[in-house]
Amino acid sequence: MTILSIGRTSYDITCPVEEYPVEGTKYLLNEKIESGGGNAANVAYLLGKWGEQSYFAGVIGSDDYGSKIKKELEQALVKTEFIETAYEAGTPLSIILVNKKNGTRTRFDVVGATQPNLKKYEYNINPNVVFSDGKEYSATINALNKYPNAISIVDAGRVDRDLLELCKYVKYIVCSKGFAETVSGLKIDYNNSASLVNVYKKLKDKYPNNEIIVTLENMGAMYTFNGEIKVMPGIKVTQVDPSCSGDIFHGAFAYCLANNFDIEKAVTYANIAAGLSVTKMGGRTSIPSIKEVINYYNQKFNIKAPVEEKPKEEVKVPTTDALPEIPNAANINIPTMTTTNNVNDIGASFFGATPNPAVSNPQNPTPPVVNPNPTPVSPTPVVNPTPTIPVIEANNNVQQ
Repeated sequence: MTILSIGRTSYDITCPVEEYPVEGTKYLLNEKIESGGGNAANVAYLLGKWGEQSYFAGVIGSDDYGSKIKKELEQALVKTEFIETAYEAGTPLSIILVNKKNGTRTRFDVVGATQPNLKKYEYNINPNVVFSDGKEYSATINALNKYPNAISIVDAGRVDRDLLELCKYVKYIVCSKGFAETVSGLKIDYNNSASLVNVYKKLKDKYPNNEIIVTLENMGAMYTFNGEIKVMPGIKVTQVDPSCSGDIFHGAFAYCLANNFDIEKAVTYANIAAGLSVTKMGGRTSIPSIKEVINYYNQKFNIKAPVEEKPKEEVKVPTTDALPEIPNAANINIPTMTTTNNVNDIGASFFGATPNPAVSNPQNPTPPVVNPNPTPVSPTPVVNPTPTIPVIEANNNVQQ
């Protein structure tokens, strides 16, 4: 499959430390890990490493860091003809301190006051998937217009005007917990699973035509499958360095969609890939191979038969072991959940909550049905039409 990743780059220098530095103290560091970085660039790197035809479109500086980024991508067989070089600005640099005692990181981003954007948008390919980190608005809009049939994914890791606008035009929004809380205006409480449902419903109210996945850090990811809200717990590992784990989740998720995995299996694979990555030091150097992810999946769900790296048909999981850690959300259906107090708790077994029966409230409007092929019900909820993607002119002005 052909996948186009659009976004920013950086050069990462990771330094493991025994403890967080004390101000005014001198330290001697005897270890550092260097690699390219940036969300979309990391996604392109993973996809190239996993055997996909991966293209990256982004801007690098005319410096040694930019040269190293391009060379590293090419070593992973990523196509780099859409990379542009900015001579007026250097490549962004990230210094990452990782506390070896608790596996937490502290990041310092060295970025210019203005970051140059892509200018050409000349893509002479026909991608099956378009991934954007949301930081190249015009280039992403151009790609969405040019490839309307491609699977489109955006990483919603922050909240700004351009990203909120981009979310309207893509099929899949993979957002952070922080984005979900800011956009919904609600807080997630892992001890109150109803709070997860309420946040998700608010997101669906704002983006009724999208598939939404909310990453919940080491707690896993929230998504919908067959019209039900579900939480896929993260795998249990000892965290060494969380750097790049979010990017790895996005890359694995894009890989799975490109290879026709359903959303539940895509989230499962993405969780496994991200979880395995935090057991290693460094960002891009922590990306697991696709074979490692498949082997972990097979062992976790007791799948004895060999599977292909890109299975064309869904592997049948024995019913006794099928996704054992996914919380039971069988009674949670988005169209019927309209109250906070009487919501069936999703993830009850995972979060330690006691489920309550779901109660519908006909006084409140019914949110859109998540299932892309829902069984007709009466009354049928009204889903907003998909917005028309704006056209970006050469001078980056939007045609109204």
